[in-house]
Amino acid sequence: MGSALTSFPNSQMFGQRTIRPLCAAALGGIAFIKNTLIAIDSNRGYLLQVDPVTDNTKILNPHHTSEFMDITGISLWEDTLWVTRGKSIYLCKFNSWGLEHFITLPYQADGIAVWGSTVYVSCQKMGAILIYDCETRRKITQFYAPGVGIANLAVCEETLWVADKVEQTIFALDRATGDIRFSILTPFECPTGLAVHSNSESGKETIYVAYASEEAFIRDNPNADPSQELAYRDRTFIHPLSYHYDPQTRCCLSNGYRIEMSYIEEIAPLEEVYLPEVEWRIALPSNTDRQRVVSVEAVGLPFSEEIIDGQKVAVFKFETLVPGERHLFGWKAILEVRGVKYRLTPRDVENIPELSEEFQTRYLVDDDELAMDNTIVQDAAKVAVGSETNLLRKMYSIRNYVYDQLSYSIKPHIDAPDVVLERGTGSCGEYVGVLLALCRLNGIACRTVGRYKCPPYADHQGIPLEPDFNHVWLEFYIPSIGWLPMESNPDDLGYQSAHPTRFFMGLSWYHIEIGKGISFETLMSKGERLKKEDISIGELAINHIRFKIIEELPPLNQ
Repeated sequence: MGSALTSFPNSQMFGQRTIRPLCAAALGGIAFIKNTLIAIDSNRGYLLQVDPVTDNTKILNPHHTSEFMDITGISLWEDTLWVTRGKSIYLCKFNSWGLEHFITLPYQADGIAVWGSTVYVSCQKMGAILIYDCETRRKITQFYAPGVGIANLAVCEETLWVADKVEQTIFALDRATGDIRFSILTPFECPTGLAVHSNSESGKETIYVAYASEEAFIRDNPNADPSQELAYRDRTFIHPLSYHYDPQTRCCLSNGYRIEMSYIEEIAPLEEVYLPEVEWRIALPSNTDRQRVVSVEAVGLPFSEEIIDGQKVAVFKFETLVPGERHLFGWKAILEVRGVKYRLTPRDVENIPELSEEFQTRYLVDDDELAMDNTIVQDAAKVAVGSETNLLRKMYSIRNYVYDQLSYSIKPHIDAPDVVLERGTGSCGEYVGVLLALCRLNGIACRTVGRYKCPPYADHQGIPLEPDFNHVWLEFYIPSIGWLPMESNPDDLGYQSAHPTRFFMGLSWYHIEIGKGISFETLMSKGERLKKEDISIGELAINHIRFKIIEELPPLNQ
């Protein structure tokens, strides 16, 4: 028998603290009994009581851990605990732990949620959420699973919450119909469980999400030469989910962070040069639905500010750059950035107006060596959409076609889309090039966005972080609705024709939007733009990019 539960005051449950249960290896389902947090450690079979303030843990089933091994989902209704293990669903009285068989599915049962007499069970292999009557044990109906990954469940009042591990998304479903009301991009990868806590004093509901994955680290091995070696360890924690959904804009914002970003050029030419009347332009961060520029300051040298196609650009001017001259110059910005996910369906774009002539001229043309007149690219554009006419379905089809044709690889330079399609591999910039070409040939206005992602280590606050690479993605335009984001390659996980959609109309908090649809950096001398064959910026300077995560942003009003 387990010992009595400890309840924690409402005031201690809230805040934005990350809960890291001591000794836990891989958390799956989580649940609340009033103010007490319960979690299953799937690897060890521990049903844990977790103190959300101190991270202290207690095993509630010390004599029944073998029966709880490999349990993935848990749900509590009144004094009954429901669990999923293997293909089966079980239940038991809380504190007795003797599992009673409920039903068995043909495939692995992943997550479970119970509300009254209704039992919800997710099954990735079936691509469905199955619904049963807990008294008769008969299946009532089933919903389509909203994502492609393993999903865990929670339910509260009229909403069925679905946490998809691959999609990095929490879906809010109508509990009666299974329709997706909106979806929330989680701030971390691999969500494995979720639970809704209701504050008994204020009535406010907070969603807590469990995460479980592995992280790489450098291990000191005295018996090896060299002594440092790459190793992996479990990483699991629980964090409150903040979100706000606006039904008018169909936009859902989620957790975010205040970030300091600096971009600095160090003039250090490979070969000394003489350049008169130099204007060096570097794009500045953009203000968007999810990103607010708090401040920007010059570093090293002053700059003036220009607006190019609606985007802010810093302009650094030099009378001359002479051999042996060295400078550091750039900008530092404070940004408030959140995750964003838009919820649009093909029906929402059925009666949209035609694309304006201005947008056709600017965003349907080959303005960046996209090889849109090449037969390989033109044929791919036709095959990608087939007979589809709906703009959103066309965009989705093009994305999936490119993901099916390409696999990710890093190259020192960017090739044209025809070369990339023939080769079958591409960098993020080459994915963007192919996507731009196929979209524009199909009448979809689109533009490049980037150029960096903050290293996604939200718990490394106040520490200088440097990205390994630059990164670009794109936005596509729907008349009367506006610009929508889409990642270049991260959703291409090798799932043939079943790719996740976490970054289709969505971005995480670590995406930094800079210079939409314009060149990130240009160099002019005597009023003329210098071409790569003359001298490239990479030959003239070394860039230094640094991020610092300052703090998590306050919770959003739901």
